[in-house]
Amino acid sequence: MAELRLGVLGGTFNPIHLGHLVLAESFRERLALDRVLFVPAGTPPHKRAEALAPALHRYAMTALAVAGHPGFAVSDVEVRRPGPSYSVETVETLASEWGGARLFFLMGSDTFLDLPTWRTPERLTAWATLAVGHRAGDEFRPAAAAAQAVLGRLGRRGWRRVPPEPGESADAVHAIAPDEVLLVEVQSLPVSAREIRRRLTVGQSIRYLVPLPVAEYIAHQRLYSAEPG
Repeated sequence: MAELRLGVLGGTFNPIHLGHLVLAESFRERLALDRVLFVPAGTPPHKRAEALAPALHRYAMTALAVAGHPGFAVSDVEVRRPGPSYSVETVETLASEWGGARLFFLMGSDTFLDLPTWRTPERLTAWATLAVGHRAGDEFRPAAAAAQAVLGRLGRRGWRRVPPEPGESADAVHAIAPDEVLLVEVQSLPVSAREIRRRLTVGQSIRYLVPLPVAEYIAHQRLYSAEPG
């Protein structure tokens, strides 16, 4: 039986929007993932609690957003766990729950540079391959001192670029070593949860920024202080 390739995409998803979904789909295709598991944070240690919708609402919105996609799923591993949501504990739990699967921890380049502020980030690489998404032409420079410092903290020497370099076979994606840090060219949309929340507080439309079921849920639950227009 072929090894299950499982991408883990964490976030507050406050709320989840089309940018998250496009990013996840791009990771799924680039890394030949069998599934992308969305993990809404329960109590994120780096976010102010008063700025967040309750965890159960964020979980429900994420479940609505990914419903119907055979390659997407949502996990309540952080929502059901008390205390701060530390990613290393999440990945350890998922590695146990999905025994035999190969885990890829998916993140943006800005998140990668913040890794030194996380709890024992070097332990992440014991359980999952790190995949760092960047858009063509963005400002992230993997050779820059900041990026190299994070690699050093993780005990890694360099990057493997995805898609493969010219001349490499597409099958190279399946041969990536577990201890490599991947630099993945991804697609994304210029959509932010902060802007969505701002628009809701002033009564502006969020149509085409979030999936319709998510917009309906926000309106029904009266989240973020106002209904979408």
